Amino acid sequence: MSKHNRREFIKKSTAATLGLSALGAVGFSAKSYGRIIGANDRLNVAIAGLGRRLGAYYEPIGMKSSNVNLLYLCDVMQSQMTKAASNFSKHISYQPKQEGNIMKVLEDADLDVLINATPDHWHAPGTWLALERGKHVYVEKPCSHNPKEGELLIAFQKKYNKVVQMGNQQRSAPESREIIQAIHNGAIGKVYKAVAFYSNSRGEVIKPSPAPVPDGLDWEMFQGPAPRRVYTHNTWDYNWHWYGWEYGTAETGNNATHELDVARWALQVDYPTQVMVDAGKYHFVDDGWTMYDTMEATFKFANGSTIQWDGKSRNNYQTYGADRGTIIYGSEGSVFVNRSGYKLYDRAGKMIKDSQSAGNEGGTQLGGGGDMSTTHVVNFFNAVRGLEKQNSNIEEGAVSTLLCHLANISYRTGETLECDPSNGHITNSKEAMALWSREYEKGWEPPKV
Repeated sequence: MSKHNRREFIKKSTAATLGLSALGAVGFSAKSYGRIIGANDRLNVAIAGLGRRLGAYYEPIGMKSSNVNLLYLCDVMQSQMTKAASNFSKHISYQPKQEGNIMKVLEDADLDVLINATPDHWHAPGTWLALERGKHVYVEKPCSHNPKEGELLIAFQKKYNKVVQMGNQQRSAPESREIIQAIHNGAIGKVYKAVAFYSNSRGEVIKPSPAPVPDGLDWEMFQGPAPRRVYTHNTWDYNWHWYGWEYGTAETGNNATHELDVARWALQVDYPTQVMVDAGKYHFVDDGWTMYDTMEATFKFANGSTIQWDGKSRNNYQTYGADRGTIIYGSEGSVFVNRSGYKLYDRAGKMIKDSQSAGNEGGTQLGGGGDMSTTHVVNFFNAVRGLEKQNSNIEEGAVSTLLCHLANISYRTGETLECDPSNGHITNSKEAMALWSREYEKGWEPPKV
């Protein structure tokens, strides 16, 4: 297939995918779609950001059935690219190109797909830069650094007509899909509340102090859209999550994204009317962690339902019998669901079904991957080809991420937020609404839609 014809195939596949998403694949099987659009064409893929999520991509890229070519490994740290190439050599029989500059990667006309696993402040900018250049994007959670970026991603996806999927991989877990559908069909009656939770035992972190830029690190490119600042010790390697708001979105953006997404999915709600937060830093109070390590957040919705978030980053007491998960309450029963499966209870508290996954992805371990991530990435690849409906489009990802941003804004301002249920905008505080977006380094401002 010529380059021109291959690009036309991808273009037509995208149109088919978007139509499939809108129509719900009524009247067509995946096999039929494969015959219609020629699903065997290979996708050229780049991964930007080769840190702790890298393991999630070995299997879906290495599988022959995925029919993808890993064209680029991209990272701001040279040693990350070297390590990633070595690790991928166990899964593929060729060597992808190594490129530290994401802009050069995105300018390659042969590239079809960007997997964006960069730090949080790069998620939305990296995605819209890719969309502008005609690429489909799989972006890790949270899909945005602030609420405005989530709105922009939805708008850019519509403008460029490409497939964009967030890494909320539990949306592809068979057990989760089964029980959520059962909830929607009335398995526990009228649902009214969900409690999403996370417990971990993160330790003390060093205080960030000015330090030489590590060998092999492109600090300028790491900062990207963020305002420029001097390098501080160990910032680039995960601790950017906790060192201020320039790069990270705290634990709520880091992990609540997953469980709040499941809660929203179960309750079938979008934007809240009110957000209340009780949060603080209670562990290693003099260390380098600059935001809360414990948060309880309550989200109220116009239909009368409630979502609560209970996040404990540094106290691993498992209040609900697991380190993470979601409990959904209904008028006739309850459900406990996490990455390992689900348990269904009647109103008296008797367990009537226990469906546990045989998979290998769950808990609070850093990074990695597993069956859920593999299924979610493969679903994305197949959506690009028009073979499957996306298990979670970017609008779902952006709205779930918004809940995290609203909780963070409530914490940062100390205010209970009143929100417009049609779009989530904060209506009672100019100070809080000022955090809807962020300051960008000159030249990195978001483009106009």
